[in-house]
Amino acid sequence: MIDLLLDSLLDTLKLIPFLFLTYLFMEYIEHKTNNKIENAIEKCGKAGPLLGGVLGIIPQCGFSSVAANFYAGKLITLGTLIAIFASTSDEMLPILIASSFPAGSIARILLFKVGVAVAAGFAIDLILRRKLSHEHEQDIHPLCEKQHCNCHGSGIFSSAVRHTLNISIFIFVISLIFSVLINLIGTHFISETLFGTPVIGEIAAAAIGMIPNCASSVVITQMYLDSLITPGPMIAGLIMNSGVGLAVLFKMNPNMKENFKILGALFVVSVAAGFAVTLFGITF
Repeated sequence: MIDLLLDSLLDTLKLIPFLFLTYLFMEYIEHKTNNKIENAIEKCGKAGPLLGGVLGIIPQCGFSSVAANFYAGKLITLGTLIAIFASTSDEMLPILIASSFPAGSIARILLFKVGVAVAAGFAIDLILRRKLSHEHEQDIHPLCEKQHCNCHGSGIFSSAVRHTLNISIFIFVISLIFSVLINLIGTHFISETLFGTPVIGEIAAAAIGMIPNCASSVVITQMYLDSLITPGPMIAGLIMNSGVGLAVLFKMNPNMKENFKILGALFVVSVAAGFAVTLFGITF
């Protein structure tokens, strides 16, 4: 057990400098853009799924919660909401960058996610043809504070340090859990029996992605880096993951029946996209 603790700790410590630099850069970009992205999403109209899908890949603090709040206020279409949720990957990008994952592979993952997000968003809007309403405008900043975002309330350095520490702890705990599991039940059961079966693997990964915080994206990304899951389940889990977006949606939108339908639609999109990757042998 001591060896597992030390190995997990050393693996985490190696990532910390890269995580910090990545988060520092991301915080700088976010402070520069300020509210421009939120304003653009609100005013995009029928082009919402395209803009939301593209901008969703930018690791913006609380961006998925912004989308959930806008949808609850009927400021964006359901297609735009789904596109943002599907495109958002929470902590995937900084972890891949910190792990020296090939830039070309990262780009292909992001492009694939954006493609799925935009296509799903436009398809949903085409089916529903939901009209926009600007009668209930809401301010996202109080909500962002409730979700412990506080990205705009502190300097980029302190915010980057906080993000780095939080994610480093997550990575350490998850790496330790994976190490223990591998020693107890073996890599074969995890990667082949649980996640290696077509459809079942994608469903299991999407179920993990349903967890409404950054832990799910850390788990899925780390499992992919450790070769415990293949590209199909990885894509399914990361498309399903939308940070705290789903939690905010259930909190802000009083129509619970609609919320569960949105959850189901996102789950179907995620599993279908992941299975397509597995079926056609797509690699990143």
